[in-house]
Amino acid sequence: MKSRIRALETEREREAALPALAELRIRVFREWPYLYDGSLDYEANYLAEFMTEPGSVLVVAEIYGEIVGAATASPMTGQKDEFKAPFIARGMDVSRIFYFGESVLLPEYRGLGIGHAFFDEREAAARKAGAAKTCFCAVIRPEDHPLRPRGARDLHPFWRARGYAPVDGLIGNFEWQDIGRSEETSHPMQFWMRDL
Repeated sequence: MKSRIRALETEREREAALPALAELRIRVFREWPYLYDGSLDYEANYLAEFMTEPGSVLVVAEIYGEIVGAATASPMTGQKDEFKAPFIARGMDVSRIFYFGESVLLPEYRGLGIGHAFFDEREAAARKAGAAKTCFCAVIRPEDHPLRPRGARDLHPFWRARGYAPVDGLIGNFEWQDIGRSEETSHPMQFWMRDL
């Protein structure tokens, strides 16, 4: 089973993929550690906004023509203020940073090298855009969280192998509704970064 990894570059391609991408995000982010109780309307709006951002990158993995994974990235300057704030507070030049948004992949296709391909494509786009650094963020959950599954996969070794490291104290806070909650709550997000 061979996957096809490709960037969706035209507006037409991106619009056609939007429903599948929205469903994919909801499905994957419901899992540990995000536990996100999302809606298709929110996802469609988020993705549509992201896709119109100048310099944005959208990479998909397809198996037999079906989208089974996706990864996004864009210049940090185009991100919302809450994403940029921790960097600006530290005096970092956000115009030199490329932000990696989600990287979502259905469980049955993990461990096949697709995650590496997503990083390769986004890092290449960041270099092409003249970025000096790339970053992403990951939710911080307590070790004793009641919804942590046994044998939950720790992605830290994978990220470190790609050259990323958590930046001490560089934490953002973002709100979403967890599974089983009736309202949104704030979640701490650790930023990881590497030099290109």
